[in-house]
Amino acid sequence: MKKIALYLLTTMTALSCSNAQNKEFSEESLSKKIISVDNKEISFSEILKKHNGKVTVIEVWASWCSDCVKAMPKVKEMQTNNPNVDYVFISMDKAYDKWQAGIEKHELKGDHYWATDGMKGEFGKSIDLDWIPRYIIINKKGEIVIYRAIETDFEKINKQLKKLE
Repeated sequence: MKKIALYLLTTMTALSCSNAQNKEFSEESLSKKIISVDNKEISFSEILKKHNGKVTVIEVWASWCSDCVKAMPKVKEMQTNNPNVDYVFISMDKAYDKWQAGIEKHELKGDHYWATDGMKGEFGKSIDLDWIPRYIIINKKGEIVIYRAIETDFEKINKQLKKLE
């Protein structure tokens, strides 16, 4: 019986740790280079510095992702309801032209970047990317308040944004 209880406790601990909300980005993720809309490399840390002192929502998405497309109306509603928040979109598209077409088609307002190596690439791995769309919320102090949220978490995201404004 003790072995079963110990096994269950170990399993539950492992599962809860796998969904843990990081409070800061790793040095690895901060140093990763991605592409800006003017086709220049920029580090993730430089992107974050541009939004220093502002509540920021980062959405990791792709134009080919059906869940991402389904979430776009909720993203636009979030932007309307939280106009003082900065929005950063990081695409996992496979091609520059597909990324650009996705921005235009969905009329996404905010800063746009492209991780050229996709979801399973270096940047995606550095932020523990396992699903898109993925939302990360950063407060005015630059601290991560939500590290892992997906398209079904808009209620939680919106509540958090109201607290931070």
